[in-house]
Amino acid sequence: MENNIELNKFIGGAVQEKFNVELQRVLDNIADPNTDFKKARKVTLTVSLKPNEKRNLADIKVETKSTIAPPEPIGTEILIGMSNDGKVVGKELMSGVEGQSYFDDKGDVRDDVGEKIEEEPKSKASDKKVVNFK
Repeated sequence: MENNIELNKFIGGAVQEKFNVELQRVLDNIADPNTDFKKARKVTLTVSLKPNEKRNLADIKVETKSTIAPPEPIGTEILIGMSNDGKVVGKELMSGVEGQSYFDDKGDVRDDVGEKIEEEPKSKASDKKVVNFK
């Protein structure tokens, strides 16, 4: 008897199919810009053979798995302060610099933690009073 097993036909093509599923998972991970391109990925095909007592027959189990790169960590900064009731609180720093306001995507002015800054109503010319500093 010759050892003549074709993996693409083995177990009705299921081995090839399982391999392709894991390979696609690895390829998707490689294409993900949020993962480290330098890390190696793996597809492992494990074939386990368990012979019977007479050693003329074996049960075969085929396992596939892949090792992919984890997503790159993401980060931000938070401002830490006290609430009015004395609890320590943190809010994400949105402006890049503490105390600095910025324009959001819609053109609204926001403070350093992203809260909208309301415009003060414009005063009328008649509301203005001339102050004499002499």
